[in-house]
Amino acid sequence: MKIVVCVKQVPDTKGGVKFNPDGTLDRGAMLTIMNPDDKAGLEAALRLKDEYDAEVTVVTMGLPKADEVLREAMAMGADKGILVTDRVLGGADTWATSTTIAGAIRNLDYDLIITGRQAIDGDTAQVGPQISEHLDIPVISYAEDIKIDGDSVIVQRQYEDRYHVLKAKMPCLVTALAELNEPRYMTPGGIFDAYDAEVTVWGRKDLKDVDDKNIGLAGSPTKIAKASDKVRKGAGEKVTLDPEEAVDYIMDKLAEKHVI
Repeated sequence: MKIVVCVKQVPDTKGGVKFNPDGTLDRGAMLTIMNPDDKAGLEAALRLKDEYDAEVTVVTMGLPKADEVLREAMAMGADKGILVTDRVLGGADTWATSTTIAGAIRNLDYDLIITGRQAIDGDTAQVGPQISEHLDIPVISYAEDIKIDGDSVIVQRQYEDRYHVLKAKMPCLVTALAELNEPRYMTPGGIFDAYDAEVTVWGRKDLKDVDDKNIGLAGSPTKIAKASDKVRKGAGEKVTLDPEEAVDYIMDKLAEKHVI
């Protein structure tokens, strides 16, 4: 079995978020982490590797520094890492991103593709399903559990206050929730091996069946009207009251806001 896992290096929001003049994220100036949903998807792939001796290839698109997230994945147990990076790919929205990643995956043999449900920097949950559309394969989203049955994948899919159990023949794409599992830690030996290993780097010329009009900022139909750091809240209303008056005041405010 061959599994491709798509991961993204996202801003560590604890370190602050910065923007370029055109409204896109200044990814080169921020601390980064592996996107949590993607990490759960990677762990799911590694568990399938443990059970079925699968080969796990991790793909990411980003700046050259995104090499770090691939080495983290390999230190956890992934077999190969592929970095898709090129200046012409910068500023991509979900459409351009999914087009690019699909173009890279077309170069690979795969039975199962696993992506995270969504990235914490965009929260669109669009890239995974869009990749499946580009590759013309089935998709099952919001995975809480993943099992293999012969040439099919069986997924327990989160749905409001219950879940669906869906079965699809491979090749198939599954998007994973962070709640899917508890990702393993990197091992010291895995870290040494990961930094000794070679990460494959692909650029625009390596993408298969991709039109220039569908990549990068120029190929992104989504346009940013305005972007800003989080808005700081004001001090709010301050009052000094005795306990009984305070209770009446709070109850009035809750009623005014239709909380009660």
